[in-house]
Amino acid sequence: MSFLPRFPAMGQIALVGAGPGAADLLTIRALRRIEAADVIFHDRLIDPEVLALSPARKVFVGKEVGANAWPQTRINAVITAAALSGLKVVRLKSGDPSIFGRAAEELDAARAAGIPIEIVPGITAASAAASALGRPLTERGQTERLVIATATCRPGTVATLAIAPGTTLALYMAMHRLAEVEAELMAMGVPPESDVQIVQSAGCENQRIVECTLHGMANAAAGFANPAIVLVRWTAPAMVGEWTMQRSSITC
Repeated sequence: MSFLPRFPAMGQIALVGAGPGAADLLTIRALRRIEAADVIFHDRLIDPEVLALSPARKVFVGKEVGANAWPQTRINAVITAAALSGLKVVRLKSGDPSIFGRAAEELDAARAAGIPIEIVPGITAASAAASALGRPLTERGQTERLVIATATCRPGTVATLAIAPGTTLALYMAMHRLAEVEAELMAMGVPPESDVQIVQSAGCENQRIVECTLHGMANAAAGFANPAIVLVRWTAPAMVGEWTMQRSSITC
């Protein structure tokens, strides 16, 4: 009989994309990781129907503007501690973990602790919005370039957009800055009559859509709130000529 101390086997972490919200938009791999989890650390926007797919213990680690009880360092600490204790950990994020999901910090924390970690992609809000609108994000001869950007960044930093004719700009986390974004895009040369679609809660039962032009965008979206995606379409001119990539620095 051995009297050596027993240590738990190493667990693992999966950063799982829950998509835009609806449970039937999960990938098969995401569903398998959720069903097999011992513990799920989830964001504020995860639908209860998705959480109900697993008997695992659920821990809310969501962030809200002005009420952040879960700074990123604390999230890193709890998910790595759970995995080091031998648990199968799912870090469940809305959308796709690789798009504005702070995946880099959690990957670094797990790797520093020697914990196996993977990313399971999810449907991002821009794709869900295109589905809701029944319109593709790119259209041949009109918008053959897709730019994904955020209007919210770390305090004291500046988000730089690069946009040119023939571009669909998919703007995340912008609802609190629509008036500023509207002015900044027009100042950099985006035509005021450019098409804009704003989709709130894309793919969910409470989905809302407003279609307008860039000029007047902020007024048209009055009453809309996050989670929402803003699609600005700067179509290519009918006659293709020379153009210069325009850059705009958006102060957060």
